[in-house]
Amino acid sequence: MKALHWIAGAWVGVPSVDSIDPATGESIGQFADGGAAEADAAIAAARNVFDRTTWAQDARLRQDVLLAWAGALDAQREPLAILLTRENGKAIAQSRGEIAAAISEVRYYAGLARHIAGHVLETEPGTISTMLREAAGVAAIFVPWNAPAVLLVRSLAPALAAGCTAIVKSAPQTPLVIATMLRCFEQTALPKGAVNLVNEIGYAAGKRLVESHDVDVVSFTGSTATGKKIMAAAAESMKKLSLELGGKSCCVVFEDADVAAIAPRIARAATIISGQQCTAARRVLVHARRAAEMREHLTRALEALKVGEGINEAMDIGPLIDADTRDAVDRTIARACDQADRVLLRGTRSGHAFLSPTLVEHSDPKAFFCQEEIFGPLVTLETFDTEAQAIDRANDTVFGLSASVWTNDGARAFRIARALRNGTVWINDHNKLFAEAETGGYRQSGLGRLHGYDALADFTEIKHICMPAGVAENITLLR
Repeated sequence: MKALHWIAGAWVGVPSVDSIDPATGESIGQFADGGAAEADAAIAAARNVFDRTTWAQDARLRQDVLLAWAGALDAQREPLAILLTRENGKAIAQSRGEIAAAISEVRYYAGLARHIAGHVLETEPGTISTMLREAAGVAAIFVPWNAPAVLLVRSLAPALAAGCTAIVKSAPQTPLVIATMLRCFEQTALPKGAVNLVNEIGYAAGKRLVESHDVDVVSFTGSTATGKKIMAAAAESMKKLSLELGGKSCCVVFEDADVAAIAPRIARAATIISGQQCTAARRVLVHARRAAEMREHLTRALEALKVGEGINEAMDIGPLIDADTRDAVDRTIARACDQADRVLLRGTRSGHAFLSPTLVEHSDPKAFFCQEEIFGPLVTLETFDTEAQAIDRANDTVFGLSASVWTNDGARAFRIARALRNGTVWINDHNKLFAEAETGGYRQSGLGRLHGYDALADFTEIKHICMPAGVAENITLLR
């Protein structure tokens, strides 16, 4: 299988870099390695379509393209899921769910493409102010490797629905699945150059996309550290930024919760994509009176999860994205175990890039492993005594992406959800994401929102057109 660059409707470049199955370490295909030249060509193609065609004004065409793309993806649903598992490593059930969610989201934004509404006011007698929501221009979309299908769609679909053109930059770990999804556009009426793809193993193409004055929007999902670098590099051109960055999701478990029932659900939320998801449950903050039960049941639930090749239907947890990442995460977990008050479960390495879950208990929320995003299967267990303490400890982080509240008291659940400084708070659940519901972060978890109607704001500008139409001759002005 090959993944080339897709620029102005042509597949170009020479496949020279292997894409590796993280479960086996074997090559499953090759991709072309690009740089600044490919980025420049992609920018020019996207700029030409935006500036020289009616793409941004033709909402019905954009809807038709998105619907046709969704249909083409749907026809490849199972092959895409298998490819996603082979290239990313995640359990096949998770891959199937991700592809289904991506298709659903394309259809959602196809519906919105014809309803990007503005508003009209008479700001003073005879003066009409029209506010139009217009496409921002050319969008550069940086797709991470952990959930490439749905994270491609949640930026690209609203960008296209809004009337933007785009350059997609795939992660070097998952170029094949991105290229395969974009190839499905060939079955649509998408203008050549409206969507482009650049692959690279370095940073030159990404740097050019961020710094270019011909790119109007950057949509990036990844680490907070990289997000800060993008903000700095984009400052010269003052482009719009849509950033979903790191997280340290906390599950706040109150004394009335059924610990035995929820522990297995939290264990799965913590280990989705082997813990390589920004909204994964990383901290479990439980009422002190239920701590002993949570130790027992969460340890048992994490131990019960099966680790192995994601293509095996019986497996719950696949490998980390590559062997070097697995080893680095394991070293970080070892440091956490050395400093934690108690190690309840120590994960072990196996195979090419596998790592089973680790659970530690600690009383100091300032510990590095309670504060930093560790992208792997590590869960920390902490306790609280009062509602106020629970809120303070859950909010004691630089991140604010997501959290969950577990209680049978509906009023308390809503009260705590309001107090938590997070973009998403689930009640008696975790990791429920929908095309229709916006996600994004507070504080250092990012800027803007993706999914939902408000994602269109990341790819549009508001234009005020003021027209002094005057009043009819038989109308008397009162002042």
